[in-house]
Amino acid sequence: MADTGLSPDGAGSPGGGRYGEQVFRPDQGGEGDRIDLGALTYDDTTMARLRTLGAGPGWTCLDVGAGTGTVARRLLAEAGVAEVLAVDRDVRFLAAHPVTGLTVLQADVTADDFAPGPFRLVHARFLLMHLPSPQRMVARLSRFLAPGGVLVVSDAVDLTTASAPSTPYTRAMRAMWQGLRESIGTDVSHVPRHPELLRGAGLESVAAEIHVPPLLPGSPISRFWADTWERARAAMVGTGLVDDAGLDEAVAYLDSPRCTGLSPGMLTAWGWKPAS
Repeated sequence: MADTGLSPDGAGSPGGGRYGEQVFRPDQGGEGDRIDLGALTYDDTTMARLRTLGAGPGWTCLDVGAGTGTVARRLLAEAGVAEVLAVDRDVRFLAAHPVTGLTVLQADVTADDFAPGPFRLVHARFLLMHLPSPQRMVARLSRFLAPGGVLVVSDAVDLTTASAPSTPYTRAMRAMWQGLRESIGTDVSHVPRHPELLRGAGLESVAAEIHVPPLLPGSPISRFWADTWERARAAMVGTGLVDDAGLDEAVAYLDSPRCTGLSPGMLTAWGWKPAS
């Protein structure tokens, strides 16, 4: 999960907050573990797509909002890429696990002076959804590609809670998305348009897919959401859609065999920079 900044063309979220400051602070105990629960859920899917796209020996890669660095390290260990530049606003989790070929850079990717590259692969997971201008960030990330390089972006897509039956789980999810939107600007409503943003940035052979992990008691994704709700509790309760008792009920429901909800999916879109 990314620790991201705000894009230069936006004033920030409706509440003036920022990911990693108002919510999901990296200095809060256990935040690295929460990020790793997401990695346990999504890394295999991410790696399968990157390998299918050709990531391998000789590739130079940029991992933006690299979190704890699990994708960056797997690109080196499993795909055998030449090098990975892993960037985040706070690199304490990245720096804790150095490996050969991994360069860690603490930087705000939205800053005007951030201009690395070029790279054969640019990857950003759970980044655009936290920024006020995904279109501008896609255009910027595309400029970091070498000719013939590929940009891969993944974000959460909520396919179910608006129309799903009212349960403790769906009430909590609705409160989470609204609370994060109001406090730090997170907005997943635009995520289905990511392929269009890639095409608009001049990339070719654009395609996309969605992975929806099953919610099973005790699974990494169920534990991820329970921890996420706890860290976002104030923002969620502040919406009026759920109170503390309702949130506790949702956590218990998520860990029970009665839970029949669908987790938000991860939409991954990719596109290639023309070779000439």
